[in-house]
Amino acid sequence: MTPGGLSRGELLRYARHLALPQVGLEGQRRLKDARVLCVGAGGLGSPLAIYLAAAGVGTLGLVDPDRVDTTNLQRQILHGTRDVGRSKLDSAADRLRDVNPHVTVERHDTRLTSANALEIVGGYDVVVDGTDNFPTRYLVNDACVLSGKPNVYGSVFRWEGQVSVFAVPGGPCYRCLFREPPPPGLVASCAEGGVLGVLPGIIGSLQAMETVKLILGVGDTLAGRLLVFDALDMTWREVSVRRNPDCPVCGDRPTQRELIDYELFCGITRAPGAEPAVPEMEPSLVAALLASDSPPALVDVREPWEWEAGSLEGRGAVLIPLGELPERMAEIPRGRAVVLYCRSGQRSEAAARRLIEEGCPEVYNLRGGLEAWARDVDPDVGVA
Repeated sequence: MTPGGLSRGELLRYARHLALPQVGLEGQRRLKDARVLCVGAGGLGSPLAIYLAAAGVGTLGLVDPDRVDTTNLQRQILHGTRDVGRSKLDSAADRLRDVNPHVTVERHDTRLTSANALEIVGGYDVVVDGTDNFPTRYLVNDACVLSGKPNVYGSVFRWEGQVSVFAVPGGPCYRCLFREPPPPGLVASCAEGGVLGVLPGIIGSLQAMETVKLILGVGDTLAGRLLVFDALDMTWREVSVRRNPDCPVCGDRPTQRELIDYELFCGITRAPGAEPAVPEMEPSLVAALLASDSPPALVDVREPWEWEAGSLEGRGAVLIPLGELPERMAEIPRGRAVVLYCRSGQRSEAAARRLIEEGCPEVYNLRGGLEAWARDVDPDVGVA
């Protein structure tokens, strides 16, 4: 080992870093000693983990309970075709070891929750948010504020991406920008709304850049600034974000001093005893009713390309995309129960609410959507 704490092999590997005055031996040693947690090994987590590993960040923690799916491969470059069906953490660890065998990968094969977030986050110097849903995004933010860890935030949707740095001393947190989550179903997920595969590569790389700067203590980070990228117009704009002294988490007199139920906070689940927004039906019950003498009508409110990838057409389902529902109300069967479904249940909930408002007497939402049907009833149905 050389006096700088790097082996000769590492000196060769990081030679272009060592030539930078802002890095040098001391900066590279800081990178080697750093511990960074990447929440998510998907679209954003792929480029940021690869670049952090290549940069020589000594310990990378990865949190992701999922397995590689074919639909991931358009953007999640940590994984390849041969990894389909494997744990994302197994696939990611193999890829990162190939990128840089000097990096230690710590695997957290679990979903980040209010029960484990503080313990997991507390073991790292910087947290990078590569999530794609609001409950986990708010959870990561609050855990970072309560643990005193910087939160390198990124998000993507369709052709637009955002990057910022939250929860640094004196700076704003995610709650200062978005105090409350949007109503359920108002913002489609990437699975439902789509995302250009290249976009997470751009945003995730920027997250990696901000992480390296935080570790090195150089340059101006995006703390207090939200960078918004529009890939269609190829434009960047910057939004100033100030710390809100009335923020419930990081404000002068915080009212939330512990982690909460974020699924409930974001309206994904309902409080015990509360009635659902619209009546719901479990996939197993729907399957049983379809085999009875009085089967319900099935209405798929997804897009035509999703229908082509997999549907319940063989069970009698008809396709009426959500956007076409107002003009096609006359096609909704009357005189029997109607069960609507989409991929996850959010779009079909909105459709069911519309039918109820129009006076349809017996309308249900398929709880969990086609994903739940594939899990509980028929694993062979395609879910795009």
